[in-house]
Amino acid sequence: MAREFGPEMAELQRESERAGASFHVLTGARGLSALVSAADEVLVVADGLLPTTGDALRMIAGGQGISVQPAETGIPAGFERIDLNNAAAGLMLIPGRLVDRLMDLPPDADPASALLRIALQAGVAQRSVPGDVRHGGRWLLVRNEGEAQAAEDSWMARHTADGPLTPGPLLARFLARRFGPALLHASSTGLLLPYGAAYLLALIGLALAWAGLVWPALLLLGIACVSQRAAALLGHLQREALAARAGPPWRSAVSGIAVDVAIAVVLILAQPALPGESLLQRCFAPVVLIGLVRLLPRVFNAGWTTWLADRLLLCLLLALMAVGGVIGSAVPAFALLLLLAGLVLNHAASGAGRSSGLTRA
Repeated sequence: MAREFGPEMAELQRESERAGASFHVLTGARGLSALVSAADEVLVVADGLLPTTGDALRMIAGGQGISVQPAETGIPAGFERIDLNNAAAGLMLIPGRLVDRLMDLPPDADPASALLRIALQAGVAQRSVPGDVRHGGRWLLVRNEGEAQAAEDSWMARHTADGPLTPGPLLARFLARRFGPALLHASSTGLLLPYGAAYLLALIGLALAWAGLVWPALLLLGIACVSQRAAALLGHLQREALAARAGPPWRSAVSGIAVDVAIAVVLILAQPALPGESLLQRCFAPVVLIGLVRLLPRVFNAGWTTWLADRLLLCLLLALMAVGGVIGSAVPAFALLLLLAGLVLNHAASGAGRSSGLTRA
């Protein structure tokens, strides 16, 4: 039911019909009874209700019922009072036969509120919304643009709060919070911008390395890694939290591998050409280094491997080596150090009776 058919309603209609559902827009309650039979169930969502998708699905998974909450918190939040102790929570699943009773009400009666009273009189079961859902900002009633903006900021902060506390992931989560809402509003096409920025920076970095400017190339690759990680985070939010299309699920993995390959190529170009050295020998140390940087954090839970997984930090460290003129010897030494660390951790895990991820890998 809607007062007008705007662009958002047209988009909702396209999504519904793409999923195989029928879509009808009604301006009043009287047209509803013609669409609903007594054998149907009717899901009623209050105007402005903004629940987390998973929480809402769990509330209706138990069958027909009216979601409720304590009146002392529900009434100030804008929800309708049911009785002295309870307020509605804006979501209910009721029998279709109750819809016919709307025909006995005046044409200007609010259909959602009327169906709530009808369902209560019919004895439909009441189910309380869990307290952690209500107090965690996951079940809101949005009444104006200011509340919508505050809810969006809180949602982004909540979904980007967890993760490694190293510079790269921290910066990626900050960028996701700062620019993520605008990109998510653009649906899956919005993620093309951070992914495109990552690829563009990687290409510029390769061009700089080819020209002999190794440390600026590594700095750009570090920024590219942050952009790629922010894009991957937003893609995860679209798929998991918003249940929306976010492009192929493997896109984030492919982009991460592509940036790592670019780092390896820059390190290969940074290696001095020794007399009689083949291309394979020149590639060995950089490829081993990047391989270990990808492998060790995945198979060991040691605290330092979290820092090793931070590509921004790695690129900054390598750039400092390039500025100091020692990157040619430092890359093989760094690779050897990581290899020894992996062997030590693998031996310790085997000695403790745990299955070794490095051996399996």
